[in-house]
Amino acid sequence: MKVVIINQARMTSTRLPGKVLKEVMGKPLLEYQIERLQRVKLADELVIATTTNASDLPIVDLCEKLDVPYYRGSEEDVLSRYYEAAREHYADVVVRVTSDCPLIDPGVIDQVIKHYLENTNEYDYVSNTLKRTYPRGMDTEVFPYRVLEEIFNKAKGKADREHVTFFIYQHPELYSLTNLSYIRDESHHRLTVDTPEDFELIKAVLEKIYPVNPAFTLEDCLQLLNEHPELIQINRHVQQKEY
Repeated sequence: MKVVIINQARMTSTRLPGKVLKEVMGKPLLEYQIERLQRVKLADELVIATTTNASDLPIVDLCEKLDVPYYRGSEEDVLSRYYEAAREHYADVVVRVTSDCPLIDPGVIDQVIKHYLENTNEYDYVSNTLKRTYPRGMDTEVFPYRVLEEIFNKAKGKADREHVTFFIYQHPELYSLTNLSYIRDESHHRLTVDTPEDFELIKAVLEKIYPVNPAFTLEDCLQLLNEHPELIQINRHVQQKEY
């Protein structure tokens, strides 16, 4: 089975426009994330799914510079963008991640993929987000292409089209779902980028960890936050945006 990571990325974020290409130490966040996604051992390919908007040309330019495959589709109908990208790259298994997670741990992604591959006859959807124990910023979803094709044809609501997998976990009577939990509850941490404060925290983490350990893990991030609790305060007040 061909396992394809599809990472959605665009420049027109509501709360922090251009966030995916904001730079830390002279390198855009998306490039840091691509480095990390390329370390996922159980994935066969990585595709950046961006939009046909002119504003997303810088994302295309970065992909071409790094020789990373990309697909350009609808901005609003993200479900169609995923479906078309998966179809074009002959995915059997789709791994969904988003570009607001530049610190995502490839080891975490591998765990979610492994759980799916070992239980393909039992589950249609495996993630670590149904019940949050991982910090935000480690979000990973894995499901087969056949389910993606099915929801592409079935799902009609705006939220279904915008949030890709919304239809799946809103219909547990149709799909068999399972959740992967972390060894303890660390869901109070925000290692995602949606606001200026989030970016300041990610910047601080990268500046402290990356120069000495570019292949850092989630555990390395959590250890840093434990050793420097003042960092946690940077974005502690930020509320997660609702659908």
